[in-house]
Amino acid sequence: MTDNILWQPTQDQVQATAMYQFMQAMNTKHGLALQTYLDLWQWSVEDLELFWTEIWDYFEVIGQKPTSALLTGQLPDAQWGQGAKVNYAENVLRHARQLADTEAVVGLDESLNRTVLTWKQLNEQVGAFAHHLRSTGVGPGDVVAAAIPNIPQAIVALLGTAAVGAIWSVVNVDFGVTGIVSRFKQLAPKVLITIDALELGGKLRNQTDDLDALLTQLDSVGHHILVENAGTDVSDTVAEITAQHQVGTTRYADIIAQPREPVFEPVEFSHPLWVLYSSGTTGTPKGIVQGHGGTVLEIAKSFGLHYRVPQGAPVYICTSTTWMLWNMQVATLITGAKAVTYSGAVFAGGPERQFEILASEQVAFYGCGAAILTGVQESGFIPKDHYDLSHLTDILVSASPLPARTWRWVYDAVSPNLRLRSDSGGTDVCSVFVGSNPMDPVRINELMGPALGVAADVYDETGTPVTEQVGELVITKPMPTMPLYFWNDNDGARYRDAYFSQDPHIWYHGDFATKTDRLSFVIHGRSDATLNRGGIRMGSSDLYQVVDALDEVTASMVIGAELDDGGYYMPLFVVPRDPQIDPEALKAKVIEAIRTELSPRYVPDEIIIAPGVPMTKTGKLMEVPIKRVFQGMTPEKVATETAAEPDVLKWFLNYASNYSK
Repeated sequence: MTDNILWQPTQDQVQATAMYQFMQAMNTKHGLALQTYLDLWQWSVEDLELFWTEIWDYFEVIGQKPTSALLTGQLPDAQWGQGAKVNYAENVLRHARQLADTEAVVGLDESLNRTVLTWKQLNEQVGAFAHHLRSTGVGPGDVVAAAIPNIPQAIVALLGTAAVGAIWSVVNVDFGVTGIVSRFKQLAPKVLITIDALELGGKLRNQTDDLDALLTQLDSVGHHILVENAGTDVSDTVAEITAQHQVGTTRYADIIAQPREPVFEPVEFSHPLWVLYSSGTTGTPKGIVQGHGGTVLEIAKSFGLHYRVPQGAPVYICTSTTWMLWNMQVATLITGAKAVTYSGAVFAGGPERQFEILASEQVAFYGCGAAILTGVQESGFIPKDHYDLSHLTDILVSASPLPARTWRWVYDAVSPNLRLRSDSGGTDVCSVFVGSNPMDPVRINELMGPALGVAADVYDETGTPVTEQVGELVITKPMPTMPLYFWNDNDGARYRDAYFSQDPHIWYHGDFATKTDRLSFVIHGRSDATLNRGGIRMGSSDLYQVVDALDEVTASMVIGAELDDGGYYMPLFVVPRDPQIDPEALKAKVIEAIRTELSPRYVPDEIIIAPGVPMTKTGKLMEVPIKRVFQGMTPEKVATETAAEPDVLKWFLNYASNYSK
């Protein structure tokens, strides 16, 4: 094929898509002549209020419509849905009665034991969970925090929390006590949900031992819920632990034992739905708050138009609960699709695990981080030679850029008849900025274009839009899922500093990107200090808390650099307290601390003994400029006059420059 095209839909396939049918409906209703995806996108961003109003009407959003304009104001102070009432859970569960006895959620553990919830069961368990929360005094605005993996109970708990109008927040168990507390403590949760154990990496990992430490530090918790995920019968032990903290505890199994029809609390359009978290690169992870109404509109658009799959078709996204792709997995239910969850190790049993799931569950739509596909490719495993993947129509890749060789590999080794989607968005909006659509061809390394309703562009260092040139990915108009606010950011200063420091009305996302002549996009990687190894974002501050706490260490700095060959390099620089210390012994102690106190995924590729860490005169680590030198930027472009210790900065610049040669 020419022009790097790997796959192209036929005209019949295009016309059969929900997006094409929506476009024709808009042509008829508004006297338009839209013919292509870019025509539709252009219309969607020229009149945002009209577009999002049409999304509300077309997908029959359940709720009370706004009393005035759906959108008023500009970034960063745009107001959405004033006077509207809506509930996220009510909209997600809209198909419960129609599809009552069909499968809604399938849960797989690492041994591939299968747990099933029909739509009727899901609906009634959500009702029971919401009833229990209300019975313990939880109401709109209270926080329910969960330290649980990607299991069906997590979906029930989220929807039950949303039904009440309470605020949901979840962190995967592999963050450890330190990572969980750093996120939850700032929220002062009223309820804490934990599990007994988790099968991971061929072992049963006890999580009960963490409960005492969690409750010691999360002193706002008044009620605990135990999900007996592994059936280890620890309820008596848990009761003893919670009693020591004067906290009541209830078994999840007891909560759902009495099925109930859910009662949905109608809340304001911008009532907080959940708190997601920034990566924590500059301190405590920021709590990013998103609302009911904006999220409902976004998932109706995304899963109704961009990712439409037939009712009942299985959707499997390989994700942890901490990643926003988990929220997207739950959102697939809004179209009547079936959500498949998996809580085991990504490559349990070997590189074939993911494709084993795709085949056994006859998955239609698969989502994953780019590192999963490259990992299977590098193993030499050829999925199509071992599994029937004829049901697979779409693969969505996110988190990091997919190497060109892996784009080709998907069509050679998986299937020549699927749509490979690469999308780029963020936890910040729990959505997509630029990515795929069902009407355009698949090209190597390219994201097809901006998402509907997203005014995405690329600006150079002067704030000028550029084409066919590397620049900063920006968003120039409001999106309904942009944060309502950051938690504990009463004056909005941290929110504005995060995205609007370069222009008071333009969202700078922190990605290097190129916009092509045909308005597709190429994402080159993060321009900030976020760690993004293996498709999972991690916070450097979490790592610093552990490493810098060691008596033998005075300071540390970690870098995560996306490389031109598709690789990722994550070195940790450590400054020893005693210059004469055995470096190998120090490295071993650092690794052990990271594994024990944090997570094995934070273990760096290399530990390097350094003379100091580069900091600005105002005391900020200079992670970003060092990262850029690792990625090939010349050291001369780094402003050495801002460094508190120029000699230390020079050492790092030399090291990074030599590595990139």
